[in-house]
Amino acid sequence: MPVEFGVLGPVVAWNDAGERVALKGPRHRAVLARLIVARGAVVPVERIVADLWPADPPPRAVGAVRTFVSDLRRALGEDRAVLVTDGPGYALRPTSGASGAAGPWRFEAAVGAVDAWRFEAAVVAAADLPSEARLARLLEAVGAWRGPAFAELDDFDWARVERARLAELRLHAVESVADARLRLGLAADAVPDLDAHVAAHPWREEGWRLLALALAGSGRRGDALSVLRRAHVQLVEQLGVEPGEPLRNLQQELLAGAEPPTAGVDAVWARAAAAYDREVGARARVRLESTVGLLRTLAVTGGGGLAEARTHRLAAIAAAEELGDPLLTARVIGAYDVPAIWTRSDDPMHAAAIVAAARRALLAEVPDAVRAPLLATIALESRGTGDASAEAREAERLARALDDPALLAFALNGVWMQSFDRCGLAPRRDAIGAELLTLATRHDLPSVEVLGHLIRMQARGALGDFTGADEHAAAADRLDARHDRPLVAVFTTWYRAMRTAAAAPPATLSAAASPDGAPPPVASPATPPP
Repeated sequence: MPVEFGVLGPVVAWNDAGERVALKGPRHRAVLARLIVARGAVVPVERIVADLWPADPPPRAVGAVRTFVSDLRRALGEDRAVLVTDGPGYALRPTSGASGAAGPWRFEAAVGAVDAWRFEAAVVAAADLPSEARLARLLEAVGAWRGPAFAELDDFDWARVERARLAELRLHAVESVADARLRLGLAADAVPDLDAHVAAHPWREEGWRLLALALAGSGRRGDALSVLRRAHVQLVEQLGVEPGEPLRNLQQELLAGAEPPTAGVDAVWARAAAAYDREVGARARVRLESTVGLLRTLAVTGGGGLAEARTHRLAAIAAAEELGDPLLTARVIGAYDVPAIWTRSDDPMHAAAIVAAARRALLAEVPDAVRAPLLATIALESRGTGDASAEAREAERLARALDDPALLAFALNGVWMQSFDRCGLAPRRDAIGAELLTLATRHDLPSVEVLGHLIRMQARGALGDFTGADEHAAAADRLDARHDRPLVAVFTTWYRAMRTAAAAPPATLSAAASPDGAPPPVASPATPPP
């Protein structure tokens, strides 16, 4: 290993053999620490002088700094090119093994060379890990501390500022360790460290909350309540601040005898959402794909759910494109395989934007399993506005080749949408509906089953088979009751209204004429919803 540096405690350096390098006096260590704080950036000699002697620099301060740098180079090894001269000053540019040996120096390649840099990177990376891996990573990171950061450099403002920043990050890491233990069912293991943590840092409300949870999770509800009372005393009487909502809510739950967190459907949802927030992490790309899955469910809830889902879907696509990952964008677009029955788009501009994004995604090399839903999306979103029958047929071909039932259902939905370009295609649409029902039955696809019945309801009505259409409408309504699909009733009610109008005798229609004598418009059952 190349030379390594430590500032999570006294400032030190270790050679290849793991032996401590002699860094001479305190000014030498101060220069080294100042360059570590700069993270590879050049620090001008005049800046180093001002930072080492903020009040009254000696007459030969510049020469002294150059001497310190020269001594450090000899101690670190002249052949390492770790401490470099660059223009008006110096920079510390270590490497972490072979990764930094070639090409221009990059901070990312040198993170492992300084304990503080490793610690910070580990805490950031741990946020995206599941609990078990997060616990291991954080324990290793916290274990690297040998004492207060930049110890023995209390006289320098820049060192105190960096020490405070790293100390805050360490406190966050300690609390994250406790959180991971609680999620892994290790509540009792979390208690001792948390007890010491809140004693040393009584202003940390999250520490108090975690300690109370750990005690309650260990079967010590009374001790948990006592801790929350201690927190109140510390925060109100000594610091002059009221406990925040998380602490107050936890105290109410414990006093009410509820198991923290409380049970119930709403509580389960809240806990799962909170756990997802912490476990997946705000920067994880899987979060974006999961959002699309949530939007798929939202789209079939009725009310304003469909409109909300469509709005957020476009935002999710834009966010994916901003990340510059064509495959991710393709997956985000194609994952929204919500069954569609409207044969005209409510919002042509919105649909056109999705089609354009899908076509951009198709320019990249994507596997057939991703390409097929993109093509199906184009077929669906182009309904009533342009010919995308080629895309629909290609999506169907790929889905059949991949032997993916859900994907085939999505593709067939696109084929159906592209089957209204001329009259006489009702038998073809009926066959599509029949195949969708077969897929749904074999592979337990409730949404596809609903779609199949609605398509056959429309097709049988167009063919004049109202008895068959009635049966499919009734089957769709039963699925609505079983799977909570409130939008189904929109289509079945519409069908029945058209069915009644089509079957009504002329006298009835005349009686229903408008005040000016003109008969009301009557839609044929063969006419698809607009």
